[in-house]
Amino acid sequence: MKQINNHDTDVVVIGSGAAGLSLALSLAEHCNVTVISKGSLKEGSTLYAQGGIAAVFDKKNDSIESHVEDTLAAGGGLCDRETVHYTASNAKVCLKWLIEQGVPFDMEFDSKGKERYHLTREGGHSHRRILHAADATGKAVQTTLVSQVQAHKNIKLLENYNAIDLVKDIQNSTQPIKGVYAYNRSKDSVETISAKFVALATGGASKVYLYTSNPDVSSGDGIAMAWRAGCRVANMEFNQFHPTSLYHPELQNFLITEAMRGEGAYLRRPDGTRFMPDFDEREELAPRDIVARAIDFEMKRLGANCVYLDISHKDKDFIIEHFPTIYAKCLSVGLDITKEPIPVVPAAHYTCGGVMTDFNGKTDLQNLYAIGEVAYTGLHGANRMASNSLLECIVFAHAAAKDILSKLENAENSATISQWDESQVGNSDEEVVITHNWHELRLFMWDYVGIVRSTKRLERALRRVELLQQEIQEYYANFRVSNNLLELRNLVQVAELIIRSALERKESRGLHYTLDYPEQSNNPTPTVLKP
Repeated sequence: MKQINNHDTDVVVIGSGAAGLSLALSLAEHCNVTVISKGSLKEGSTLYAQGGIAAVFDKKNDSIESHVEDTLAAGGGLCDRETVHYTASNAKVCLKWLIEQGVPFDMEFDSKGKERYHLTREGGHSHRRILHAADATGKAVQTTLVSQVQAHKNIKLLENYNAIDLVKDIQNSTQPIKGVYAYNRSKDSVETISAKFVALATGGASKVYLYTSNPDVSSGDGIAMAWRAGCRVANMEFNQFHPTSLYHPELQNFLITEAMRGEGAYLRRPDGTRFMPDFDEREELAPRDIVARAIDFEMKRLGANCVYLDISHKDKDFIIEHFPTIYAKCLSVGLDITKEPIPVVPAAHYTCGGVMTDFNGKTDLQNLYAIGEVAYTGLHGANRMASNSLLECIVFAHAAAKDILSKLENAENSATISQWDESQVGNSDEEVVITHNWHELRLFMWDYVGIVRSTKRLERALRRVELLQQEIQEYYANFRVSNNLLELRNLVQVAELIIRSALERKESRGLHYTLDYPEQSNNPTPTVLKP
């Protein structure tokens, strides 16, 4: 593998979802920006976001203060009030910016025949304040932003590049970040990207779990890179799980909407009996975390691979009319939901913790920013409220852009990064090791660090993860890098951070539930880990 390329830019943005592309567009009128995308520019979690974006557009019936209070309530006592207020206050102006870019949010006519934005309401919100583009808002945002960045002369796009590590002066740890090493997947080469500023917008880490709603790229790369470079992380124990993801080898990552339970679907054990009445008086309509815990409990108790969501007792036309996408998708793999139940498992959905930043997206390291799901801003606390996640991406992308532009004039020219040295390594002859470790990691994270935890399970997982880290580090030191190796190295690092954070929290709160400490403590604080 030969290094064939050095890139030089003002700002390098690692990640091409809502956060990364918004930042690139906000900067590009004033400087040169390079965007690194691990896969195709269109792939990533933003694309799959079904919900909308929260902002107070209806001043008559709603208020910023109400949005703040709803978010604080959802966050289980761990949100940072200042951050929540900052995000809610900047929501409308950021949404207007998206509208200017061309995002086609749904419209309606009021009683006087005047056109306005259609606002919907989602779990946790006390008012209608969600702007959306049908049930595929993320897709509308992503495709709009992609077309804008592709058309901009000051934005350079590097697709199929996997960032390896941030570069700084090893001799002086207080020196600013100088750029990044990146693996060009198409050419099987490592390239250097020198920059005055680096921004992480790499998304979450849900791929650390066996079942996830996230695309393959969500391997916690930014969190792992920032940690290795010396940044603190916070609240990594809070992973949001969606209760019902389709369990089928041919259709992975496909969510079955919670609206199906709202329309009368039952959850059943493999023997056909219902179990939600045993867990909560609201039965199938209990909140997401309670339903996910109940499914997890039954699967572990019975040793079952999945449970079943059954709406076949409803009229066939009713089912097809209300759930056309799910009906068609399931039918494509031979599953007729009008006649048989759907095999489902909970799936890791959203990482609520991440790299610690301030209001400008600045991390602990000079010239390094983190925005979107990779970052811990204090917005989500112990549980993310619906439609605040895309909002966080846009608000903090704009804040980071403003901060970077204020420093651009006085920023030193990006230093030349030393070449990537692979003179001491060879080609791997044991790819099976990576595949095996990848499966082992995701399986024990699911079993021991999933929806329900215990100290014994967490300690067992930590021992396993430490062994894997040694093995992978050895492998990384001896062989040339590959995409799978880089992702595995990052996932194992993130897994360790999740486990250590979970062991630190001696209570059950929000998305973190442990059998050993089922009660909430009186004075909760964020879990902060220092490298």
